[in-house]
Amino acid sequence: MDYFNAPGRNHLFVPGPVNIPDQIIRAMNRNNEDYRSPAIPALTKTLLEDVKKIFKTTTGIPFLIPTTGTGAWESALTNTLSPGDRIVSFLIGQFSLLWIDQQQRLKFNVDVVESDWGQGAKLDVLESKIASDTAHTIKAICIVHNETATGVTNNLAKVRQILDSYKHPALLIVDGVSSICALDFRMDEWGVDVAITGSQKALSLPTGIGIVVAGPRAIEASKTAKSLRVFFDWKDYLKFYQLGTYWPYTPSIHLLYGLRAALDLVFEEGLENVIARHNRLGTATRLAVEAWGLKNCTQKEEWHSDTVTAVIVPSYIDSAEIVRRAWKRYNLSLGLGLNKVAGKVFRIGHLGYLNELQLLGCLAGVEMILQDVGYPVKLGSGVAAASAYFKNTIPLIPSRI
Repeated sequence: MDYFNAPGRNHLFVPGPVNIPDQIIRAMNRNNEDYRSPAIPALTKTLLEDVKKIFKTTTGIPFLIPTTGTGAWESALTNTLSPGDRIVSFLIGQFSLLWIDQQQRLKFNVDVVESDWGQGAKLDVLESKIASDTAHTIKAICIVHNETATGVTNNLAKVRQILDSYKHPALLIVDGVSSICALDFRMDEWGVDVAITGSQKALSLPTGIGIVVAGPRAIEASKTAKSLRVFFDWKDYLKFYQLGTYWPYTPSIHLLYGLRAALDLVFEEGLENVIARHNRLGTATRLAVEAWGLKNCTQKEEWHSDTVTAVIVPSYIDSAEIVRRAWKRYNLSLGLGLNKVAGKVFRIGHLGYLNELQLLGCLAGVEMILQDVGYPVKLGSGVAAASAYFKNTIPLIPSRI
């Protein structure tokens, strides 16, 4: 049975995987080919150079690993740290929780700093820990830039400022899975030592490439780190980089062609324009939520995410029913509330190759669903708020001026 057998397209508004543009689908629609032929190394070379641009780094070395964000996490950790190393890690939602679980299972000494879900990382606690760590026992700071479960974005520039003010040498390792190529991210300027993202988020590809970019200090740390790694070992990649063949094992050729198309779309639009578009989508969604009389799970404006909004529902409503109803009746896919916020929030993903009118369709669907489950929303209220904002902010399409 085809569960997506419904007229039109499924309206995919989860915070990843996201809609795949037709240009990327066409780029991947090809037969297999020999990855040792001259074509694939030539393609890979351009990808490695261009990936650095979306991370805003000139000094980082990218690794395009056939894996998910979870594998990219593991690669970042095991290449730079040794079992027993002390790391400070921030628990602010489900995905930071999962990363911490991985860190603990890899036998690191994890100093967990926990916030209420809906709040950002407690950077005042980080500062006190860094200030008191005169022996430099802390080897790394691990932080999720954008926590997808709650719609919270952390201030990475502030983290770097804290480390620099105490001249602390801890590595800064960042999960940018749902932020890079959608939110402002400046690897070199913020002194990020390792950053990761996943192909299925803002790049609008299928799942399957974990993108890891390692800065010079991380590469140096990898030479002495004693964590066991094989599949994720950067050393194997670097050896093949020197040989000019790039791949220590078989890559997903179709995803490489898809990544080429994805990057071309980003550069055609302009990275800063992509970031500005995501800001418009995030702002409009927040205005709609306010018009509905509902609250954002993110507790302060400074933490608002432009890639996902988690919406708190009244206590008499099970948010999971909103998600079920969206899919069954309206062919609309929304994000469930996870773990501590299960049943309490639903999530609207607004990232990837997505435009304003597509989002308005999603917001209209949410309004109908809210009425279906007994919430007295005025139909059109959120759409009107978002539309009024868009009317004054959407720029002309550059290629059509």
